[in-house]
This record gives sequence, C-alpha cells and structure tokens, in this order.
Amino acid sequence: MSAGTVLHIPPHGGPPPRSAGPDGPADETFVRRLGWAFADCWTLVRRDLTHLLGQPVNIAWQLGFPVVSVLLFVYVLGSAMVVGDGVDYTTYAMPGIFAMTVAFGFMNTALIVVIDRDRGVTDRFRSLPMAPSAVVSGRGVADLLNAAVGLAVLAGIAVLVGWRSSGGLPATLAAFALLLLLRFALTWIGILIGLMVPNQEMAGGLYALAYPFAMISSVFTPPSKMPDWLGTLARWNPVSSTADATRALFGNPVTTGGSWVESHAVLMAVVWPVVITAVVLPLAVWRFQRLSR
Repeated sequence: MSAGTVLHIPPHGGPPPRSAGPDGPADETFVRRLGWAFADCWTLVRRDLTHLLGQPVNIAWQLGFPVVSVLLFVYVLGSAMVVGDGVDYTTYAMPGIFAMTVAFGFMNTALIVVIDRDRGVTDRFRSLPMAPSAVVSGRGVADLLNAAVGLAVLAGIAVLVGWRSSGGLPATLAAFALLLLLRFALTWIGILIGLMVPNQEMAGGLYALAYPFAMISSVFTPPSKMPDWLGTLARWNPVSSTADATRALFGNPVTTGGSWVESHAVLMAVVWPVVITAVVLPLAVWRFQRLSR
C-alpha cells in the first residue's frame, strides 16, 4: 500500500449515522462518540501497520540501527568501557540500548507524519467524517505496536550476546512496559514535530537533535563520570530515568551518583512519560485540527 492510499472506512453497525443529532441522554451521546473514536483509531492503526509491512526497507532500518549499536558498544568498545568495579559492561549497556532505541523512534514517527501530510493523505483524512483525534491516536497506537515488536527482536539479540534479566518475570515485564511507556509518550512529540516542520528534508535533519537527546544520558555511561554540568543534564533526561529503572527491574548493575532523580528512577520513569503525554498530546491534536487554516 502506498503512502498516498486512503483506506475505505466501512460503515459501522449499530450506532446511528454521525450526521444524526443526539436522540438520547448526553451520556449516551458521549458513549456513542467515544465508540466512533475507538473505531476510527483502529481503522487507521490497520492502515499504518499495513503500510509499514509493505515497506520492508523501513523495518530493516528500524531494526538495523539497534543491532549495529549492540555490536559496536558490546564487542568493539565494550572492553574499553568501565562503569564500576566488577560491573560487566554488557549487562549495564543493554538496558541503555533498549532505552536509546525507543528514544530514537519518535523521529521515525515525525518523518512518516510529514510524508503523509505532504502527499495529501492527512488532508483526505480530515475531509472524512471521522473523530478529529483518530489520525493522531491511530499513529500513536501503530507506533507502539511497532516498537513492541522491535523491542522483542532486540531482546532476543541481547540474549544471544550474553545479556540476562535476573529480576524475575513480573519485574522483567514491568521493565519492558516502562520502555514502551516512554516510546508512547515520545510518539506525540514526533507527531507534533511532523505536523509543524515545513518539509521532509527538515524532518530528516532533526535526527541531529534526537541524537544528543538519547546519548546525553545514562545509556552508555553513568552521569557521575561526566563533567558536572553535563552529568546534571544526563541525570534529568527522561531516557536516563527509563534506562536506570529498567536496569533495576532487570536486576542488572545500576550505578548512581546519589542524586534524588537517580534514586527514584522507577518513579521518574512513570512521571516523565505521563507529563510528556499530558502536555504534548493535546498540542498534537490541536495542531492537526488547524492544518491548512
């Protein structure tokens, strides 16, 4: 399916047509509209996933980058990296690579949104009788499912290079849930950027901004080993909170400088995504509703 293809949205059974006025209590009207919103969201999720499956090159790129990162930091640079006495670098680095992968993903979202907008797909969606939030929410859910598959593949590669989780099944699942929570929150930033930048070239250039966001963190080295000013930025980076929280849940080595944000990494790994979503999601929906106005 090409990026310019618009799926035919079949009529739903049950609820009255959308053009019909309210014929019941206010709460019934709200429930009906909420049902339409979920149905429209799922239709666009199917469209986005079908489009992704039709472009295996994009899948290879999304999976290739973290694989290269594993090979580079575990096998090429791993022997030269020291994060603490007696700390195996592979077990320290792999949770960081998980966090880095989900952090970089939001720029893929931005580029896809720009492509859809420039090819007129977004305008066609806006002309359809669908929930205003469906295009944004559908993109977010599709990206979350895509990220879950990518993390599963990356976890399999991590096991092959010697990484293990010793935190138990519930803690391990909680760690992956925190990684997906961060990806879900950053998706809205990607959508907002994609709706705001003027063209695809500028969207591609913004990868240069995503790189320091992911790298100035505790992904590959503890902030305590950085210069004071840079270490402070790294400690308060949402990527650091997620990386440190997953290390703790996986039972992998956690090295902290004793700061409050590092000592409460699991809490902050929840707080950061909630705050980002609460701020950026309404802005993304607002921007979508005002395209071409």
